[in-house]
Amino acid sequence: MKYLFVHQNFPGQFLHIVRHLVRSGKHEVVFISEGNANAIPGVRRVLYRMPDGAGQDGHPAVREFDRALTRADAVAKAALNLKNLGFIPDIIIGHHGWGELLNLQDVFPQSPLLGYFEFFYHTDNHDAQFDPEFPMSTEFLPRIRAKNAINLQALSDPGWGQTPTRFQWSVYPEWAREKISILREGVDLDLCKPDPGASRRTFRLRDITISPREKVVTYVSRDLEPYRGFHVLMRALPKILKECPKAHIMLVGGDGVSYGARLSHGCWREKMLEEVGDQLDLSRVHFLGKVPYDDFRALLQRSDAHVYLTYPFVASWSLREAMAMGCAIVGSKTAPVEEFIKDEETGLLVPFLDPDVIADAVLELLEDSHFAKQLRQNARAEAEATLCLNTYLNHYDALIEQVRQGSAWSGEMPAKRGKHVKKRRPEACFRLQA
Repeated sequence: MKYLFVHQNFPGQFLHIVRHLVRSGKHEVVFISEGNANAIPGVRRVLYRMPDGAGQDGHPAVREFDRALTRADAVAKAALNLKNLGFIPDIIIGHHGWGELLNLQDVFPQSPLLGYFEFFYHTDNHDAQFDPEFPMSTEFLPRIRAKNAINLQALSDPGWGQTPTRFQWSVYPEWAREKISILREGVDLDLCKPDPGASRRTFRLRDITISPREKVVTYVSRDLEPYRGFHVLMRALPKILKECPKAHIMLVGGDGVSYGARLSHGCWREKMLEEVGDQLDLSRVHFLGKVPYDDFRALLQRSDAHVYLTYPFVASWSLREAMAMGCAIVGSKTAPVEEFIKDEETGLLVPFLDPDVIADAVLELLEDSHFAKQLRQNARAEAEATLCLNTYLNHYDALIEQVRQGSAWSGEMPAKRGKHVKKRRPEACFRLQA
């Protein structure tokens, strides 16, 4: 078969399926994107370039859509060049988020399209106005609604949709869900796996050395920002560090902003250090920035407690990987996390906005190694049952064939559930209620 993939940041969410198709040796895979240094042997890349200044004029609410239409034009031009060279895809797979797929129906009217729907924005629930610390002015609400212009255009165009979680599927209007399948993304369970001996060895990362007697609390986000609960975690650190003198806090993430509004100056790391820095033993708080993937895996394998917090928004890949590596997870009690973590079975769920309860949960895992071990084992078992990469790829193959045959169905691809041992924790319940 001939596959055409489209994503402005190659390979985006399509890394595993592209590698899978190339490995089979049966397919021709072409990928349209903007330029970057990433490469996958066996994939033919076709680049497009966004013109300088695209989407900078006009009403603020339409600038994103203006950029999307500009991308759609650039991608269609690249696709037309492919067509003129004789390439007609049997299926087109891409991400709807940036508008790149909007005009491909005009270039390849006979090619079925499978588009990735990531998020449908709302002004009154989910991520918007979730955090009372950041109230939203009424004049900003129209811009949120306008962010769905690409979504709505894509949903009215020919093609089928996919999304990775039931939560993401649920945020779309009911009429739209009828053309979206839930395709749960998988993790390489052989690469992301527990290392039982990690806690018995001295751990070294850059100039940081942590002995087996010390505890490691980990936090990972693309950027250190409120959408991923960085500000709340920082407020939990004084209590964690005070009550566990052997704890080291390892924070992975850049100083940019991936989601939400930017600060007028500086970054969230600097802002939160201004707020709580004088309450912290900074010799035990390590801001690692962005780390190589092997270091990321080694860090999570060594983790004694891993904190994952998020607004009601798209769940990070790092949550899936933390489960696969058998982390003892403290997660926010928000819909995206609740879809992956069951409280007291595969992790602990805590209120996103309560630093004291977050600190108590982390301290419990640091103090109760038996309970933490149970959570680790159950998290890994759940990953094996529901996040297997091979199962994901098999479901992806099946969905592609259904789309090609015009027989795809909305809802969730089947997945079996793991069995876990639940432990009653009266002492922990007493402490958290106190």
